[in-house]
Amino acid sequence: MHRLPDEEFERISERLSYVFRDHGLLKRALTHASGARKRADYERLEFLGDRVLGLVIAEELYRRDPERREGELATRFSVLVRGETCAAVAREAGLGEHVKLGRRETADGIHLSVSVLGDVMEALIAAVYLDGGLEAARRVILRLWEPLFQSRAVHRKDSKTFLQEWALANALAIPGYRVVSQEGPHHAPNFAVEVQVHGRPTAVGQGSTKRAAEQAAATAFLAREGIRRAR
Repeated sequence: MHRLPDEEFERISERLSYVFRDHGLLKRALTHASGARKRADYERLEFLGDRVLGLVIAEELYRRDPERREGELATRFSVLVRGETCAAVAREAGLGEHVKLGRRETADGIHLSVSVLGDVMEALIAAVYLDGGLEAARRVILRLWEPLFQSRAVHRKDSKTFLQEWALANALAIPGYRVVSQEGPHHAPNFAVEVQVHGRPTAVGQGSTKRAAEQAAATAFLAREGIRRAR
């Protein structure tokens, strides 16, 4: 596993507002599979971090919005925990520069991709959870996510949800999505996905993950049909 210099450790601690007791956990959370030895990468931590993040965000929404119904809470929840949001939080905190990858992947700038940054953010949450417990993880999450709780964009339904509700309201079948192409290397793919709504031409969107491409396709469809403006 890569060495984490004291200066870098201090910068990360400052950005997270958390000081790790187990430096090994922090190292693992920042290590992409391409830069790891003997599977000492962040994949398992990412799995755990996704669940910890979901619990904390769900509880916080429940506490903050006592008047909102389940559907409204679910919509805000999906926006706050999706990979694109995790990547944006990691980018805002300046964590991308600390991700450790193989030489080729670093040269290609993979550490700045949405998929890697989102995964690293979830892995770091798991690392804090394992190192300091749920309350420590909660403090880190709520501090980093606070601007998003305040943002109006969080209240805006994502494009897939909006399109599905529009289709059902117009007595149409639920929109279908299909991957039409996948390009690029395994560690940095680019997906093209088309969305089909009965009786309408398809729309295509691209993204570094299938989910992101589906959202892009739904956004393109909504904008083209004049149903909702893209932001």
